[in-house]
Amino acid sequence: MKKEESKLVKQILDDFAQRAQARKSFDLIWKMNMNFLMGNQYCSVGYGGIEENEKQFFWQEREVFNHIAPIFDIRYAKLASIKPDISIIPATNDERDKQSAKVSKKIFESVKNKLNLPELVNKAIKWAEVCGTVFYKVGWNPSKGAVVGRDEKGKEIRSGEVEVSVLSPFEIYPDSSVCEDIDQCQSIIHAKAYTTDQIKQMYGVETEGRTVNTFALGQVSEGIGGLGSNGTVPKIIESSKANSAIVIEKYFRPNVEFPLGRLVIIAGDKLVYDGPLPYKLGSDGQRDFPFIRQTCTEEPGCFWGTSIIERLIPVQRAYNAIKNRKHEFVNRLSMGVLSVEDGSVDLDNLEDEGLSPGKILVYRQGSIAPKFLEGESLPSGIDNEEDKLLEEFTKISGVSETLGTDYASANISGTALELMISQDEARLNSTSESIRNSCKILAQYILKLYRQYAIFPRLAKIVGENGQVDMFYFSSGDITSDDITLSAQTDNLNLPSQKRDMVFKLLENGILQDEDGKISNTTKCKIMEMLGLGIWENAQDLNELHIKKAAGENLKMLDGVVCKTMEIDEHKLHINEHIAFMLGQDFEKAKKDNLKLEEIFLQHIREHKKQIGG
Repeated sequence: MKKEESKLVKQILDDFAQRAQARKSFDLIWKMNMNFLMGNQYCSVGYGGIEENEKQFFWQEREVFNHIAPIFDIRYAKLASIKPDISIIPATNDERDKQSAKVSKKIFESVKNKLNLPELVNKAIKWAEVCGTVFYKVGWNPSKGAVVGRDEKGKEIRSGEVEVSVLSPFEIYPDSSVCEDIDQCQSIIHAKAYTTDQIKQMYGVETEGRTVNTFALGQVSEGIGGLGSNGTVPKIIESSKANSAIVIEKYFRPNVEFPLGRLVIIAGDKLVYDGPLPYKLGSDGQRDFPFIRQTCTEEPGCFWGTSIIERLIPVQRAYNAIKNRKHEFVNRLSMGVLSVEDGSVDLDNLEDEGLSPGKILVYRQGSIAPKFLEGESLPSGIDNEEDKLLEEFTKISGVSETLGTDYASANISGTALELMISQDEARLNSTSESIRNSCKILAQYILKLYRQYAIFPRLAKIVGENGQVDMFYFSSGDITSDDITLSAQTDNLNLPSQKRDMVFKLLENGILQDEDGKISNTTKCKIMEMLGLGIWENAQDLNELHIKKAAGENLKMLDGVVCKTMEIDEHKLHINEHIAFMLGQDFEKAKKDNLKLEEIFLQHIREHKKQIGG
């Protein structure tokens, strides 16, 4: 058995080394992108990795005019505003499907607040913008959640919770870089360096600590700046992590040999797990990889997306060169270039002090007096080239000056402004679509994990936009994620002011009114919720409670329980909810198995009508 384990460990380690070597060119591209974003823009890819470019002459101007950083900031600000609203649509109009969709929606909202998913999405956007690709990893942590009991040794047993982490592309190794998506990969390796203490805490095994190569933020202070200056900019440097080991998780897709898939985990050089894939994240309850891929720009025929920074690097280099050559020309004009006859003056003194105002210049008698060489004017083509490079920044990045213009003082019509904004949004469409799709899959995975592991009833809470707290219990039986559709809504109505404006427009056009031209109590309750006034309007909050109570009575009576009316009931609301339920398919199916069911509902509705004198 030990021999087989050693053979498996060697196979995994060799495979990891081959994948790391095959991905090395992409690693260098990502590090270049990170360097240029931070301002270290006088570097290039060499045989040994990222190499610094030295000055050719001591007087050479090497200032950095970083246009990549503000473009990154603008794109991130725009993309971070995309917070997709996940709407869960029931498969049918049956009451049970509706209730399941509502529970699933509440579960996701609770997890979103608990895990702070918007912050994780923002972190993923940053990685995707820099490296072109980022990954979410979704899993189940059994050591979290509420305590539900104790084992034989007295150790606490917890209910478990979903865990979501953002992985940089440096941690993921696919079986081939020509796969266009995770679905095309047959195996994926997730590798990350941990300290030996962390490994012991996670897997309970002792590993030999080594020095693991990694990268970190450093400083480069050579050759940056202009004449006589020595600037400092941050850069990505090779670093090392002592007393650590690499944990390799290799995921195999289900196949004939392993119908449940396979997961092999190696910490250092020790096998800590070899078994089936743990999570049923695929379609129809199949086991699948726990990874979600998000890109900045899709690259056809390639697993790795392309970052906008990668496309901007040649333009940034050309722009730095143009600006520095202009500054060198200005230096020549301001300081001048002296023509001096050999041996006519003290060159050391002239080089140290130059021709300062009021300086007495002594030169050898009979020799030609020193004089300045006449300078030429700056060629107009340099200014034209600078303007063209600025236009290229806009064309390549998809970020125009629209986002930074003061429209209050600019003479721009509303129609023209709307067209300009829509063009900017269209340029970011491919990136924003990848974000929405990732959030959609993330919501699916979260619900599927709760469906798989939430065996014990769990208490969750939701804090709405108006501050209202909603507490609810759920278990895996309440989730039917395979029967619902997850759709990511657009971000046009994310702002509260935009939502309120839309509600008022719907009211003005009479869309929210019924056939009698009136607004039902249910609709009023929903309107108050969308306006964020739920807590201020207690009457509407009571209506919502009555609707929930009536829905609960429907499910009880569906199981044959006779529910009595109460004086505190809002009888009209209850009658409408009961009648709507009786017209659904759930009631029709249940009525065939229980002939007394119709009479139970009708008798309950009659009691409500008696209470209001109907």
